[in-house]
Amino acid sequence: MNWKLIFGLSLFGLAMAIATVFIIPGNIEPIFWLVIFVVVAFLIPRLQADRHFLHGLLVGIVNSVWITAAHIVFFDQYIAKHAKEAAIMKSMPASPRVMMAVVGPLVGIISGIVIGVLALLAARAAKSRRSSASA
Repeated sequence: MNWKLIFGLSLFGLAMAIATVFIIPGNIEPIFWLVIFVVVAFLIPRLQADRHFLHGLLVGIVNSVWITAAHIVFFDQYIAKHAKEAAIMKSMPASPRVMMAVVGPLVGIISGIVIGVLALLAARAAKSRRSSASA
């Protein structure tokens, strides 16, 4: 397992954690995540020879640690810029911070699966390009 790669790629998640609190509104946040997922998925097979899916999964999980921690620590600032999320949290049975702590890792697993699948696809595409170039 290449933990240096996983941690390094998760720094995109740390940047998004801070950016979603102070800069990026919730309505355009998914666009940024899509770009990050594609970039990370492209980089994993370029920088790691094997276990592409697992590396993508772990990047997603570590991303969720950054995001969840930032959103809990800077809760008031986050909620001030994310009215839709605030409204959803009001209907939840537990406190918003507890809900973030519970839901964050689940989102990390799901996003990690997406990154892992994209990394597998990127690895296969790179392999087929190398095969056709050497033929």
